[in-house]
Amino acid sequence: MKQQNSAWWRGCAMAAGLGLVGWASQVQAQQPWPSKPIRLVVGAPAGGSADALARLLAEGLQNELGKPVIVESKPGAAGVLGVNDLLANGRDGHTFLVIQGGIVSETPLAYKVNYDPFKDLMPLAQLSRTGLVLVANKDVPAANLQELLAYAKTQKEGLHFASYATGMKGHTSGMLLGQLTHMEMKHVGYKGSPPGLTDLMGGHVPLMFDGLPSSLPLIKAARIKAIAVNYPTRIAELPQVPTFKELGYPQLAQAGWFAVWSRPDAPQDVQKKMRDLTIRHFQQAAVQNRIRDMGMDAPGAATSQELMADLKQAHQQQAALLKSINYQAQ
Repeated sequence: MKQQNSAWWRGCAMAAGLGLVGWASQVQAQQPWPSKPIRLVVGAPAGGSADALARLLAEGLQNELGKPVIVESKPGAAGVLGVNDLLANGRDGHTFLVIQGGIVSETPLAYKVNYDPFKDLMPLAQLSRTGLVLVANKDVPAANLQELLAYAKTQKEGLHFASYATGMKGHTSGMLLGQLTHMEMKHVGYKGSPPGLTDLMGGHVPLMFDGLPSSLPLIKAARIKAIAVNYPTRIAELPQVPTFKELGYPQLAQAGWFAVWSRPDAPQDVQKKMRDLTIRHFQQAAVQNRIRDMGMDAPGAATSQELMADLKQAHQQQAALLKSINYQAQ
């Protein structure tokens, strides 16, 4: 009889314990968001464009929510380390990723990755729009594309050009330009813009397709010169530099963009609130001016579905370009 009573009490205690666990989980789920500090993981080095945009976003979120927002740089593996952090920690809606759209449209084609770009990531809102610029060493005898093409004809071995990463848009833009102009372009890949720009300024490589935020200060300081921009429109900070589209090459007019990303299975109400707060903050004139100062355009208000559709199109174009040069994912 005593054993029966003991078993009965143990069963009651276990049931009560399970009830408390369920109740605690329900209370936690009902806690207002955010219930702890928000993390913005940057899939790029500190001090770069993504880091600057993440800090702009952090300012807005802290002002709106009154909660701490932590910016953490996770550079490496072309942004994949940042993606892995989001996938490991982003389910509860307190960890987000700030990175370029190329993490979906370019990186999985250039490198072997451990995520599904169209299932594991969700762009919530654009932070900026940007493009690439073809820059040259200041001693290259060409001030525009026409003069560059004429100069290329005098170079029997063709022209070398640098990019910030093999297999990415800076690489394929140079190869596409070569195909369109019948100019022999030979690629030299670097691990990031800074070493490529250093060699460009040093005369070790004459050309480079680079992001505007990293090249713009050097262009303004006359340490390198801009030939043309790979973007649909002229850049506000470089109004004198034509687009490739103006010069007769509309194939080199694709805009890129930075965004804040979440896991698709993060709470839907949190995703919506994060998107709304981001768009509201980045629509402020002062914030847009800071973005333009970095050589980028202010973001649009495209939906997540529209952004993913844009990425799918960019992915197809990039895949075709890589196939045309027989590129194999590394």
